[in-house]
Amino acid sequence: MLNFLKNLFKQPYETLSGSEFKARFSQTKGAVLLDVRTPAEFKSGAISGAKNLDVTSAGFAEKAAKLDKSKTYFLYCRSGARSGQACSFLSQQGYTVYNLSGGIGSWPR
Repeated sequence: MLNFLKNLFKQPYETLSGSEFKARFSQTKGAVLLDVRTPAEFKSGAISGAKNLDVTSAGFAEKAAKLDKSKTYFLYCRSGARSGQACSFLSQQGYTVYNLSGGIGSWPR
């Protein structure tokens, strides 16, 4: 019964600390780094090599559907909340995704 309850509330993706996220990203061949903040936030500063896919935009689901499901995606936002929502959605669509706990500020420099 306890395992059932654990699995009932288990996230379908992993949320990683900044150092775990960066290490896993750098070790994953063909990984894609997605910044799910708004274009204005993205322009104000992003992690090098990241692509912008605004989770709050009206076209998010359509754009997400065009992503390559054979790749692994590492998502971040400002605090980890929006990227968590995007991870939940994408994982339900069959994508392999990871969330950066604490957002962009947690990315090790």
